[in-house]
Amino acid sequence: MTTDATHPHPHLRVETDGPVRVVTLDRPDKRNAQTPSLWRALAEEARSLPEEVRVVVIRGAGEAFSAGIDTAMFGPVGVEGEESMAELVATHGPEAMDRAIAAYQEGFTAWGECPALVVAQVHGYAIGAGFQLALAADLRVASLEAWFAMRETSLGLVPDLGGTGPLVHLVGYARALEICATGRRVSAPEAHAMGLVNAIAPAADLDEATFSLVQHVLTAPEPAVRALKPLLRSAVTADRDTQLAAERSAQSGLLRALMGGATG
Repeated sequence: MTTDATHPHPHLRVETDGPVRVVTLDRPDKRNAQTPSLWRALAEEARSLPEEVRVVVIRGAGEAFSAGIDTAMFGPVGVEGEESMAELVATHGPEAMDRAIAAYQEGFTAWGECPALVVAQVHGYAIGAGFQLALAADLRVASLEAWFAMRETSLGLVPDLGGTGPLVHLVGYARALEICATGRRVSAPEAHAMGLVNAIAPAADLDEATFSLVQHVLTAPEPAVRALKPLLRSAVTADRDTQLAAERSAQSGLLRALMGGATG
């Protein structure tokens, strides 16, 4: 990346080069452990993408993509500058907790709602919230030595940052249940074989593999790719007639634009 480097959060670095934006989790000393303020920054980043950005790459600095939530948040001291989970549980009722978690989820779900195509570039490991952030992307590229794990159950919790739906849709209910209930490591080759990851590459070639995919996306006509993302995402939950109507609507708009351009 060569232009427009910004830091919208102390642990987030954003670099833009034309139609490509790279969002880097930048807390390598803590293995890119995540906090609520980071999730708010991620949500804002997804919502405020300039129209000219067509592809976003999310990656981590240092030795790993992300070790997940900063578990110090569950301790009595907490994390400086962040809301305390212990205080949230002790002093707030179920409705307030529901609102808090809903706000956290937006740092993940907003990427599916943004118009750009989002690619997670995973190296090292993606654990818990890190795994769920990778699942929030549209596509995933991983280094051969990377691994994924959903460790929430080891804390007596469940994944709650928007990752359960994508995981089940990608690998099926039984496999998703086994991955979450056991908290085991899923290697990059296994993740690729089960459809969780789109491509794998040696660590030394990870950037090349990621940006080769990005360039292929950029080669396709922009209006078609922008229409394709919401169309395919809706196919996951829409009934047959609703999805057929969505296809017709998207295609009609594209055909009108093409024919208008051809005759204008």
